[in-house]
Amino acid sequence: QVQLVESGGGLVQPGGSLRLSCAASIRIFRFNRMAWYRQAPGKERELVAALTSGGTTSYANSVKGRFTISRDYAKNMVFLQMNSLKPEDSAVYYCTARVTGYDNDEWGQGTQVTVSS
Repeated sequence: QVQLVESGGGLVQPGGSLRLSCAASIRIFRFNRMAWYRQAPGKERELVAALTSGGTTSYANSVKGRFTISRDYAKNMVFLQMNSLKPEDSAVYYCTARVTGYDNDEWGQGTQVTVSS
């Protein structure tokens, strides 16, 4: 069973930065896609950033130029670097991954990000 564990969330002031990490229980080269989603209270879950096995990245328009998704094969981890944070970025952030050959996404438990002065 695949496990994903997020870390790095917290409270940060507007304009600040955070780096979220997601540790996988299997080698990440087995995933054909890894992504970060977020969900704020009363809002629908939204895709923030995705990274394919081929290295293609995609971002929500609201975070383009501020967030960067990356991975480290040696550490079996994926990251989300978040800069110039805004209060509207506050949400629970979830790491997801899809094992090649499977249709479902695995999900982490989420990490809270709060942007507030």
